[in-house]
Order: sequence, then structure tokens, then C-alpha cells
Amino acid sequence: MKQDEAWKRYAAAEDGAVRKHGRGKIRIALAYPNRYSVGMSNLGLHAVYGLLNRYDDIVCERVFLPETDELAVGRLATFESGLPVGAVDAIAFSISFESDYPHLLTLLKLAGIPLRTADRDERHPLVIAGGVACFLNPEPIAAFVDCFLIGEAEVILPEFLRVFQPGVERRTLLKTIAQSVAGAYVPRFYAAHYAADGTLSAWAPAEDVPSRIVRPHVKDLSTVTTCSTVLTPHTAFGGSFLVEVGRGCPHGCRFCSAGFVYRPPRFRTEGALAQTIEQGLSRSNHIGLVGAAVSDLPGIASLCRRFAGPDITLSFSSLRADALSPELLDALSRSRVKTATIAPEAGSERLRRVINKGIQEEDVVNAATALVAQGIPNLKLYFMVGLPTESNADVEAIVVLVKHIKHAFLKSSRTRGAIGTLTVSVSSFVPKPFTPFQWVAMAPTAELKDRIKRIQAGLKRVPNVRVHADLPRWAYIQALLARGDRRVADLLLRVDAAGGNWAHALKTGPINPDFYVLRERDPNEILPWDFIDHRISKTYLLKDYRRALEGRPGVVCRVESCRLCGACGEAEAGT
Repeated sequence: MKQDEAWKRYAAAEDGAVRKHGRGKIRIALAYPNRYSVGMSNLGLHAVYGLLNRYDDIVCERVFLPETDELAVGRLATFESGLPVGAVDAIAFSISFESDYPHLLTLLKLAGIPLRTADRDERHPLVIAGGVACFLNPEPIAAFVDCFLIGEAEVILPEFLRVFQPGVERRTLLKTIAQSVAGAYVPRFYAAHYAADGTLSAWAPAEDVPSRIVRPHVKDLSTVTTCSTVLTPHTAFGGSFLVEVGRGCPHGCRFCSAGFVYRPPRFRTEGALAQTIEQGLSRSNHIGLVGAAVSDLPGIASLCRRFAGPDITLSFSSLRADALSPELLDALSRSRVKTATIAPEAGSERLRRVINKGIQEEDVVNAATALVAQGIPNLKLYFMVGLPTESNADVEAIVVLVKHIKHAFLKSSRTRGAIGTLTVSVSSFVPKPFTPFQWVAMAPTAELKDRIKRIQAGLKRVPNVRVHADLPRWAYIQALLARGDRRVADLLLRVDAAGGNWAHALKTGPINPDFYVLRERDPNEILPWDFIDHRISKTYLLKDYRRALEGRPGVVCRVESCRLCGACGEAEAGT
């Protein structure tokens, strides 16, 4: 399908898109470095799109990765009006996943914008980037982005727009942004120095700019609304009206970066959410509640009862196996979903303590039984391999746990006269910044493959059980991009020049990728992302890592009532 035809089809099905006349206004292209269906499934993109278009003097239009590879360089255009992206005042990337870093280069090239910031001048749009991938570690793409906005959009965007003036000399404008916008990071004003062994020896400002980038956040989420701006059937959610219930998670799973960088966890009030849901029901009868810990939302049971009805469908992005209340189960049943998801993450009780998952085998089995009893015939189970301290016994425990769940699943299914499918999804653990596991070496690719094969072999002959696994080589690349420093930019340029051929780029590149992926970091080492201040004490993370290695559970986040990690105030001494 040609690009224009795809855009017309999508645009014709949209509800709520903002379209303004651009004459005399600041023109911003909001770019998601992936396909339309992926980008429009991202609630963060909706939020930024809505925020920018509330300004009378701003026209914000969307840009996605083209549906075909036929687009010529310099021909990339905005979704709404077909404006050439190279002609806008700023192109703002919303980046959720490290795997989309190469797509950033693709979009810049198709827009006719020089890839490196050093090669741009006032003729080119200012290239800015935000999103959770940038919150964690922006350094691998620092050579390509003029300014990162590291913080929550509702707080940082108004400050950025207050000082952003198209036409001002580029360096002067960036200096003003770096000095006056909390959370703004302009890589050109900072210098990285490396020791003989390849580790960072120093990272510091080279100009009069802040030495640390402090992430601003919304203290009271009920004062802002985050929901779908545009509805379209061409996404994974099929026209659902999405509502964010909260940010962050109190459970502190040690592998999950969102549980740490969004601290303290915050939830909207039931009243605020009810008001947003009422607005959404005027556009769609399918409401999707989104958040890292939806089942922890205070008042979730009451909210489910309030909107229970034959003409309303409620769905949830995440539910814990130990928190399936009767109200949640009833809402799932009413939503007529055919598949529910449970994430044990690890097969053994020991390893779940290591990762601080906080659920027991009994919780998982009971959840499976209850879901099937509510008429949800299919279950999906999420597991990881390559977790710290994982042994062959832990891998075998996944097979045993799945068989236990299958037994309960089968027993509950027979009472309803129908047997569904149990899908086991296995992914490779990738150590992420700002977690207690940020120092861990990733398991070698061959080892990950072997563990996946063990699970597949153990479940191969179990009826109605399917095993889907990711490719460890792609997890390796994700780890490289998540844990790399500025030198990874050269590798990304090689990948772009090789048409996306990672194998060729890795073999011929000047850096050793194993240095970033397979090396355990020293506790005293300067990490590429240490300059970002998420208010989480590095000492706290290191102590929690050591508790993990001892098989000790972590601490559940008690918002505003403790000072252990530093997110709610100065961390206590020794934490």
C-alpha cells in the first residue's frame, strides 16, 4: 500500500484528531519512531499531542515510520496536513523502547535532517526527545538529539515552550533551554571521558549548565487528565478509550525500571477517574484502564461497580495474580475478553523472592482457576529466563508451575464444558538502568537459547499449551542500547548504513558490544546514566541488589511514610 493511501485510510477512521491551519504558528512534528498502529497504541503520545495542541500558537502534527520502504529522502510528511517534516520548527520524538533508536535515524534521514546534531544549523528543525527510554539512558542517541526532555510532559513541556523561540541562533537557544528548563538535557554541553579499560572516568558539564538532570514530575495526578486524544480502530486496542489510572508501582520488582523511575507511585482519585471515564463513554463504550499497577488503585472495586453494565466494557492493562477481587473478575467477565494475562515471571518461589515479585504459586494457581470460572477461556503466562542467580532448577520450575496451572485450568474449564489454550510467553531478562539489577551482567545468548529450549521441550507434549519465546539475539541488542554510552552512536550509524543489518554492524564496528552487555558493573563505576536524578538513592539500589543475591525480599513502597529510597525526600543514612 502506498504511503498516501495508508494515511487516508487511517485518517478517515480517526475520532478527535486536532487539525489547525499552520500559518503564523509554531509548527511541531510529534514523531513516534515506529508504525502508526504501534504509535497510536501509546498513551504517552496521546498525552503530548493533546498538551501541545491546547496552545493557540502551536500546530502539532504526527509523524510515524512509513508503511513502505519506498519513501525518498526528504519526502517524509506529517500525518494531518502532509507538511514536510524538514520544514517544521521542531521535531519531538516520543521514545518508549530502546529498540526504536534505529528508527529515529531512519525518520531523520527521510525528513532530510542531518543525523548528527553537530551537522545542523538554523535551517533545520530542533530535534528533541522524551519518553521513558530517554528517562533511563539517553546516551546512545545523544549524538542525534539536540535536547532531551527528561521528565513528565505535563510539567516540563510548558517550561520548554516558554523559552522555545524558532529562529534564534541554535547554540544560544539550546543554552537557554539547558539553563532554565528543569529536566532539559543538551548533550553538546557535557563531556564524557573514558579510562584505559573503557569505563567512564568522568562525566561533567563543559559549560555553565546544571551538573545533574533532575526529573520533574506531577505530584498530584488528579490535577491532570491522561487519556486517549484520538480514537482509531487501527491499533492494538481497536478503538478503546484509554484512561491512565496512575504512574509507578509500589511493589518494587527488581527488574522493572518503571517501578523505580516513576517513584513515588501516584494514583488518581476515584472521582477524577470517574469523570474522565464518563467523558470517554461519549466516544466509545470500551474503556481501557492503563497503569503499571491497576489492581492497586484505591477504589478500583468501587469504580468497577460504578461502571458495570451490559453496554460498557472495562479492560485492564495489568493485574496481579494476588489482587483479583470479585469486582475485577466480574468486570473482566462483562468485558467478554477471551484471554487474560498473569505474570509469575519466575517458576520457583526462591527466584520470585530474588526478583521481589511478591506472589506465591498458590496465588497464580488460584488466579487461573478464578479467571476460567468467570468464562475467560484462554490464559497467557509471562516468564523470564536469564534472571540473576537463575539455575537449571529454576528453569525446570517454570515447566512444573505451568503444569500445575494447567491442571487447575483444566479442572475449572471442564465445569464450563469448554477448554481453552494456555500460552506461555518467555522473554530474556535485560538489566535496566535505575533498578537494583543495573549492575548485573546479562546472560549469554547461547545460555538463554538453551533455557528456552528446556522450557519448550518440557511443555511440548502438554495438550492445549503453547510456548512463544522471543529471540535472545534481539534481547542482546536491547541490552546494548539500554546500557550503552555515547560510543554506541557510531554503531547505530553503522546499522543505518547497513540497512538495518545488525550482524554486519556488530562484526565490523570499532566497539566490543559484550563490554556493555555481558560485563558485570563494578559498584564504584560511573554508569552512563548516573547524571540523571530520579530521586532514587544509588546506595539504596545497591543494597537492594545485595538483598536480592541473598534471596531476601525487598521493601514495598510506602508513599510519603518512609525515607528509604529517597523518592519522597532525603534518603535515610545507610539505606
